[in-house]
Amino acid sequence: MTAIEPIASPDPGQAWIARLYRSLGSESGTPVRACDVVERFKEAGFPDDDPRLRSTLLNFRQAPSDEVLTAESFAGKIAPDEMSMVQRALSGALVIPDFQGFGEHVRAMFEECREERSGQVASYIPQLARVDEEKYALGLCTISGQQLSLGDDQDHYCVQSTCKPINYAVARDLADRDTVHHHVGREPSGRSFNELMLNPQGLPHNPMINAGAIMCSSLINPQTPLADRFDFIMDKWQQLAGGRRPAFDNAVYLSEKATADRNFALAYFMRENNAFPANTNLAETLDFYFQCCSMTVDVRQMAVIAATLANGGICPVTNQRVLRSETVKDCLSLMYSCGMYDFSGEYAFTVGIPAKSGVSGALMLVVPGVCGIAIWSPRLDRCGNSVRGVSFSQKLVKKFAFHSYANMVEDHSLINPTVSEVVRTADASGYLCAAAASGDLSELRRLIATGADISRSDYDGRTALHLAACEGQVEAARLLIGAGCDLEPRDRWGNTPLDDAKREKRYDIVALLRSEALDKRNAAPKKRVASAA
Repeated sequence: MTAIEPIASPDPGQAWIARLYRSLGSESGTPVRACDVVERFKEAGFPDDDPRLRSTLLNFRQAPSDEVLTAESFAGKIAPDEMSMVQRALSGALVIPDFQGFGEHVRAMFEECREERSGQVASYIPQLARVDEEKYALGLCTISGQQLSLGDDQDHYCVQSTCKPINYAVARDLADRDTVHHHVGREPSGRSFNELMLNPQGLPHNPMINAGAIMCSSLINPQTPLADRFDFIMDKWQQLAGGRRPAFDNAVYLSEKATADRNFALAYFMRENNAFPANTNLAETLDFYFQCCSMTVDVRQMAVIAATLANGGICPVTNQRVLRSETVKDCLSLMYSCGMYDFSGEYAFTVGIPAKSGVSGALMLVVPGVCGIAIWSPRLDRCGNSVRGVSFSQKLVKKFAFHSYANMVEDHSLINPTVSEVVRTADASGYLCAAAASGDLSELRRLIATGADISRSDYDGRTALHLAACEGQVEAARLLIGAGCDLEPRDRWGNTPLDDAKREKRYDIVALLRSEALDKRNAAPKKRVASAA
């Protein structure tokens, strides 16, 4: 077996390459092959077309898959301007360190939701009514640019109302907050998304309903020719999506325009109330709004857009700032309170993630500081939200600590994927052992109340009871025993808490453990001895 070649006297500035090279092999000296390196990038969540690793990935893919890499040939395949990203990707310095394990949970939830077949596709225009109701796709992108896509992930769908937060954000970047909100409110309406009503100030309630979205459209380069306005918004979507340009469904646009009586009524109603900026061209504003709704993307593009919002306006796959951070903060606040039609309050309460849905079956989720998720499934519930999308959202926050207020509750059943399992386990056992060793009864009670595994051991196999026994913390030991901890766990040296108590001459603990062990034996059911026939 070929040994991993050491790097002799590495350049101190390039020492990390030596560490990465060694980390790719095993202690037994497994050779490093080009195909193994490519696989490591995939496991970390980096697709073949990631622009930040394009040259490096191409270099490794072009090498014979079974080529054994020396330290020098490994270093030579890393593009100089991609070294920082390579280091982050292969060392796990990413927002979700175990992306492979995280992805397995996401896949399982995605498949569970596939069984949801209630709801109906939107039918107000023929183009949406003809969509295959079984279509189903999910895209996910983290703020580190790690990506995952499932199902019909290459199919394009109309963005519909998921364009509303983008139009609001673009309008906000072109003007300040006061200017935009002089024309549109920021309160949930409590009514249908296309209700013919305004707030007490004569303004649309918020940018996430039709009236508010039409108003935001009027604020985007209103003095520019309509064709240039459309090019501008397409360019902005392309930047948000990391360089992939959206497409346009002209048939949907024409159908939207032909069935837009309510939207025309809303626009004239707002003009009657002097809500629009001066000299607004109503026909062009409505055309522009219908065009925005008729753009098409796939879930991979939409996930990157959502991740750009999660990353404060910086696209994670290009590192380009597309939106101001203040704009994104306000946009996410409105998505949280108003983004799910008449279900917005319930969704904020139960799911607790900024989101926006569309009647095409689109759903965009933003987990701030972590990731963006896009789901597409055309069947809608009575509120106009994707049935599978809502179901997936609910499962997501039951598995991961993604609810906006999840950190307020000590729930050890929730996974925080931004912390590796090794760190989570070490932290939990460390807190328990430290509290037991110091006799901190308040902290022990808190940990027990939150459902912590009080028999969890550290890397040496030592439990909280071992530490309490060693340090003579009688009350801590009594509390742990009363909570049902294992009385006789063995550490890596084969010692039980009783052995530790004897060694340290903690006679109160010895007496307690012996008494509890005797009580446990006496309480155990006696085996009945069969009598001779």
